[in-house]
Amino acid sequence: MNLRRANALFKKELIQVMRDPRSLGLAIAIPVLLLILFGFALTLDVDNVPMAVWDQDKSKNARDFIRDFDYSKYFMITGYYDNYGDIEELINDNKILVAMVIPKDFSKLIQSSNPAPVQFLIDGSDSNTATITRGYIYSIISGYNERSLRNVLPQEGGINPVPIEYRPRTWFNPNRESTNFIVPGLIAVIIMIISALLTSLTVAREWERGTMEQLISTPVKPSELILGKLMPYFVIGFVDLIIAVVMAQFVFSVPFRGNFALLFGVSGLFLVGALTLGMLISIITKSQLLASQTAIMGTFLPTFMLSGFMYAIFNMPKAVRAVTYFVPARYFIIILRGIYLKGVGIRVLFPQIAFLLLFTVIVVFLANKKFRKKVA
Repeated sequence: MNLRRANALFKKELIQVMRDPRSLGLAIAIPVLLLILFGFALTLDVDNVPMAVWDQDKSKNARDFIRDFDYSKYFMITGYYDNYGDIEELINDNKILVAMVIPKDFSKLIQSSNPAPVQFLIDGSDSNTATITRGYIYSIISGYNERSLRNVLPQEGGINPVPIEYRPRTWFNPNRESTNFIVPGLIAVIIMIISALLTSLTVAREWERGTMEQLISTPVKPSELILGKLMPYFVIGFVDLIIAVVMAQFVFSVPFRGNFALLFGVSGLFLVGALTLGMLISIITKSQLLASQTAIMGTFLPTFMLSGFMYAIFNMPKAVRAVTYFVPARYFIIILRGIYLKGVGIRVLFPQIAFLLLFTVIVVFLANKKFRKKVA
């Protein structure tokens, strides 16, 4: 490989990029826009669930029980009602997600140490939200029951009426904020999509403009052409990466517990693979329209759906889980979350880094293999 020829192609491609400031600005603006939209709008947290209450007992015990829900950050009591008709209308109009109905004899049952049934009506239209809400309700009721048992005198022999004390501890993301889970994965999505889209048009554009024949007539080798065309977009992709890391740190306050050198080193490896994948698509299709559509279908959908970015891979059917092993973003997202949230290093992340290296080597080999210096 002649680096002088590759450098000349790099300068040519850089000039071409600079002559199209709108595309350059879009390449920088899209990551920022994605981070803002996904970071602020997309959340897996379920807080401030609107709740209606029908308190038929109106006792101090009932008020204490309601107060546990009112003081919780997970529920927001929107009003008190006295019939099922109003509650049903609120659920149908999507004004509340939960309704709590306390029976008339609630206080008497509590004081007599008998089970007091409390009805909760949950809108199950969104099954995920309904499941999480049920978990919140169970947690609050468990806390109320535990406090109630502690106020009961110990049984004969000094036996504590609460045999097990539940003390959970969440590692790496103690507040269970979905932003800390989403933003590191979003970095992988941004790099894969932007890189593939940027380079998927490069070779195809040369074919459509008729300038590829001029390049073919020069002594430039396929490897030199690919390297020269990749370098400007590598710089742009790395700028996008820096922007994403800075925004994650200072805009979304995502904790960073790992090593920045490892983060940027592995990201650079993934960036080269993603850029070369776009170049490979461009070489095969030779059409800008077809290349852009193929890049979106081949990068965005697998990265978004099958990489573990949004949906847990272990919950997927076996056949789909098998497909995820061929999605490179799967390994990069594991690396990003490991570096950001767990602070682990190469020793733990070596299998994922090895898969990314294999992916990069394969796409670079295929790109060089598929590019031929001939018109047809």
